[in-house]
Amino acid sequence: MSSYLIKNTSIVNEGKTIHGDVLIKNGRIEKIASNISSSENVQELDGENQYLIPGAIDDQVHFREPGLTHKATIYTEAKAAVAGGVTSFMEMPNTNPPVFTQALLEDKYAIGAENALANYSFFMGTSQDNVEEVLKTNKKKNDVCGVKIFMGSSTGNLLVDNPIILESIFSKSELLIATHCEEESVIKKNKAALEAVKAHLEPSDHPIVRDVDACFESSWKAIQLAQKFDTRLHILHISTAKELQLFSNLRPLKDKRITSEVCVHHLHFTADDYAQLGNLIKCNPAIKAPENRKALWEGLLDDRLDVIATDHAPHTWEEKQEDYSKAYAGLPLVQHPVMLMLKYVKEGKLSMEKMVEKMSHAVATCFQIKERGFIREGYHADLVLVGEKPYTVTKDNLLYKCGWSPLEGTQFPYQINSTFVSGHLAYHLGAFNESQKGSRLQFSRE
Repeated sequence: MSSYLIKNTSIVNEGKTIHGDVLIKNGRIEKIASNISSSENVQELDGENQYLIPGAIDDQVHFREPGLTHKATIYTEAKAAVAGGVTSFMEMPNTNPPVFTQALLEDKYAIGAENALANYSFFMGTSQDNVEEVLKTNKKKNDVCGVKIFMGSSTGNLLVDNPIILESIFSKSELLIATHCEEESVIKKNKAALEAVKAHLEPSDHPIVRDVDACFESSWKAIQLAQKFDTRLHILHISTAKELQLFSNLRPLKDKRITSEVCVHHLHFTADDYAQLGNLIKCNPAIKAPENRKALWEGLLDDRLDVIATDHAPHTWEEKQEDYSKAYAGLPLVQHPVMLMLKYVKEGKLSMEKMVEKMSHAVATCFQIKERGFIREGYHADLVLVGEKPYTVTKDNLLYKCGWSPLEGTQFPYQINSTFVSGHLAYHLGAFNESQKGSRLQFSRE
């Protein structure tokens, strides 16, 4: 494995930015200092006028393999992630077949080991009848990120709304439970009410069908279960102002038993954008009215919301051109979350240090990921160099298999120059080195 010395760069880490050098050897960060001497066995990179940040860790992606590979594959989407400064991902179980057994879970790990340019982990899926299999995902499995429960109808047969099943999993799971929270009964009631007065629903109706109350009622139910059984709960893609009252910033993240995630599209788009983008921003939970985005930013900055993710969920262009009622929910985002958040850094919405905290440090802390997410000596060298140079999203530079993005035409003030994955320079100035794949994430559990 090659060794690298990054010289004269601005190192953003753990709440501060310092100027210095970073030496990478044997896949790890060997040394951080103001000035490190080079040797003939080290490849030197000039980091001047660039920021060195820990690679982003995306705790929620849908890479569609196996079974839905016409939309995406682990290979294509992990490659897009690396180009966007995302060095590790945790992927969801709603594939075909869904990940309902330990054997199917290990099948996905085998695909990741062979194909993923980024580091990887996969959630165990739940259904109404696989509790025994779910509970085999326990503390002995230090290389599985957690258990996923869809407490809403987003993905068909993965819906778990039976209270007996929910209580069984919440009371017995030794691992973190990640939930998609939308109350199915509220969604059905809203849809029926709309259809009674409208002959044809359209994309702008999506946040009415999947409204604030649908999210709040389900999130509150999950929190009540977690509090009852002292479950380690992580609620995904918070999208409403109302839900923020359910979360606290009174404890350090490492001590929280209930944590939350906000996604980049809920921080960027509002319901006003349906007029232009329509089904392209149809997702579950829905992008909602502007006051929700404002509240989400407030919750992110005051630490009621703990991590930033993408919920990357690609569908083909043709699938998105269907009528609203048939168009799939989800949008591709994993190539651009770092650049999108850097846009808000440039605009003064948040600091570079806060962005790094929410996209790297906090995710590693939340999931207890071993030796990643920080720029520390001895840690795996998952590192990204970013430069302040305009970058516009176009079809020509998209790497998603689906070939489109709701961000097309958006100009970012920063771009990703280099991405190291476990010390391997996987991406540099538009070129990939795929000679080494990512690693299976490991977790520290006692």
